[in-house]
Parts: sequence; structure tokens; C-alpha cells
Amino acid sequence: MLARVGVEHIDDLFEAIPTSHLLDQPLDLEPALDEPRLMQHLSALANASKGANMLSFLGGGMYRHHVPPAVDQLLQRSEFYTAYTPYQAELSQGTLQAIFEFQTIVCELLGTDVANASMYDGASAAAEAVLMARRAKRRTHVVVSEGLHPEYIETIRTYVQGLDTEATITLAPIAADGRTNWDAARSLLTDKTAALVVGYPNFFGCVEDLDAARAVADPHGALLVTATAEPYALSVLRAPGACGADICVGEGQALAVPPQYGGPGVGLFGASQALVRQMPGRLVGRTVDSDGYPGYVLTLSTREQHIRREKATSNICTNHGLIALAMGMRTAMLGRQGFQQAGQRCLNAAHYLRAGIEKLEGFEIPYAAPVFNELVVRSRDPRAAELVSRLLQQGIIAGVDLGRFKDEWRQDVLIATTELHTRDDLDRLLQALAG
Repeated sequence: MLARVGVEHIDDLFEAIPTSHLLDQPLDLEPALDEPRLMQHLSALANASKGANMLSFLGGGMYRHHVPPAVDQLLQRSEFYTAYTPYQAELSQGTLQAIFEFQTIVCELLGTDVANASMYDGASAAAEAVLMARRAKRRTHVVVSEGLHPEYIETIRTYVQGLDTEATITLAPIAADGRTNWDAARSLLTDKTAALVVGYPNFFGCVEDLDAARAVADPHGALLVTATAEPYALSVLRAPGACGADICVGEGQALAVPPQYGGPGVGLFGASQALVRQMPGRLVGRTVDSDGYPGYVLTLSTREQHIRREKATSNICTNHGLIALAMGMRTAMLGRQGFQQAGQRCLNAAHYLRAGIEKLEGFEIPYAAPVFNELVVRSRDPRAAELVSRLLQQGIIAGVDLGRFKDEWRQDVLIATTELHTRDDLDRLLQALAG
């Protein structure tokens, strides 16, 4: 290989690096540890971490819910853990059935006719929904609620920019109660608008009125797209598809795996039957063979790996199959009743916290709209970052400092509760705020 690239020695490949920056001795590494000692060492490092025992109220798109150890154990089965995309579908019946069950669960959650075999995450699913609406309506303008997660909005912009010179995204402002200002949104839609996109619940935790959204979209023939970052909200809220949404997307992380450095996620994507041929990615269908036995097949797989690039509905070249499988397992373990019970505990915790904060001096709840498990708290301090920093010193991660997204939100903290927060946890946060 050295002869082929025209050098005599491997060191010649690094001649552009100054000699003073090159290591001229072996790496100073400690002796290797055997497995038991290595595990003890790693446990000691983990327990020494400042964040190991911190009380967290982080949300903002990623949520910490209980995931049974059984999910991890089942995921490690080799036929799932090491399997790749089932290109020869007839040889991957187990994988295809698992994905089919995932699609069925997504349809039940979102209230849609069909769902695809997962996307990367909630943000890319929202962007793909916008592209799908543009194709279906053959229009270029999209109205997005300012209440949608800011990172979802940026992802949509990234996907849409450069598609054509007429591509435009207009933000509809939020009203004083934290939900979309429907009067303002109505004035932004035109006959060139492909879709109206709203969060459900939105980024501020507020539950949007989808009947009002439908009434705004219909006069212009625009599609209604909803994005749900917290799937547990659908345990107590009406499914967006049942409220008339044409395309429903979301993030399934909360029902699958704990939040880990912002991921991994699994995008949920459902739509009405009329739009099925415009859906991105792929779908798994169930059929019967010549002997009448059930079988699973990849169908409507209009990705660029399966069809000419210019005919493809998406350039997503894989799905988050393992996380989708984890979500399928977790929801099956929960069942309908368990799902509703967990959601009710999230709701109760948020309202207990809201009632407590409303009694504290120096804090207010700026938005009056109904919430599920997440709410904005406004502090008297000029910057919420200072409040978050002080609580961090007390072992409490208070939530998301919204000033990182917009300076006008610099006094706001987004606080999320789940079924894992006990009454003592909530009281601890309230006492810390009171101090």
C-alpha cells in the first residue's frame, strides 16, 4: 500500500505534522484490569459522578419514565440486537412482525389509519410530514406554530431550504395563554399553504385546541399536522387523528428507553388512509401465503434504496428498529390500563407542582392553558439560568432554561414531571424554590 501511494515508510504519511507534536514514546497507560476489577472500577466512577443521585425535572422533548429491565433483556436477543434491515423480507418474519406490531401501536396512540415503520426521531418525523404535505397538496407554503419545539422548527427549515425558491415557512405566534394565536394563524394561511403544523402538547406543555386548528386549516384546504414529543400525554388526551389531524407525528423515546445524552429516539408517523402513498420510509403489511398462513412483507417501501431517487418519498435509509422494538415491548407490558394510570400520575404531579408554585412569592405560571406533565415557570430573577444554577448546587436539575432558545424567554424554566416523581420529590423542589 505504501508503494501504491508513493511513500517509503508509514511515518512519511505524517510529515505535515510538526515533530514537536508527534508522540515519540509509548502511551503511558495503566496495566489492564481483569473483568471483575474493571466492573468495580467503572461502578466507582459512576457513583462518584455528581449527577448520579440528582433529582431531575428535565423535559423539553426527552422524558424519563420507568422502563422495565425486561425490555433490555429482550432487546439483547441476538435475532433483534444484531439483525439489520430486512432486505430479504421473507427471511425476516420475526423482525417484520415486531415492526408490524409497532405500527399497530402507533396507530392506536395517534388515532390514524396507518403508520410507517418508524423514523429517526420526532424532529425528522415533523420535517418529513411537512415534505409529505407539500407533495400531497402540491403547494410550497407552510404555517408552523411558534409553540412547536424550537429544534423541530429548525429541523423543518433545514429539510425545506433549497427545495425550491418559493419554499416558505411562516411562524404563527402564541397567545397569552401559551397556545397558538388562532386569529393570527388564520391571517397567515393562503390558498398556497400546504399545511398547518402544531405541537400537541406544545413546547410549553400547553394542550392545543385541535378543533380550532382544524377550523383554521379547512377554509384553505391545508393539511393539519400535529407533533407529540411526550407520548404519555396521549393516555389522557384525545388522539390527534381522532381530532381530525391529517398527519400525526411524534417522539417515542419516553415509551422505549431512558434519555441518554439526548437520544436515541424513535420517530412516530401516522396518517389518514388517503395519504398512505405519500408516506415516507416504508410500511410492513400482513398477508397470507398460498396455504393460508399469515406472513409479513415490506410494502410501499418508496425509499431511494428501493426506487429511483427522483421517485422516492424519502431519503431515510434505515429506521430505528431496535428502539421501535423497545417501544413495542414497553407498551405491551403497560397495557391500556397501565398506560392510562401512568399518564394520570404524570398529570397529577404536574398539577400538584403548579398549585404549589402559584403560592410562592417571586414566581408565576405565565400560561393559563391546560397542561399535561410540563409547565413553564417564570422567575423574578433577570435570567432563569441563575435559578437553574443555584438549584443545581442543591442537587436539583430544575428543568430547561428557555433563555437558551430566545432571549425573551430568559426568565422562564420548563419543568417536567413523570410518574417517577414522588410527593417528596415535588415538595423538595417547592422548598428549594421557596428558599
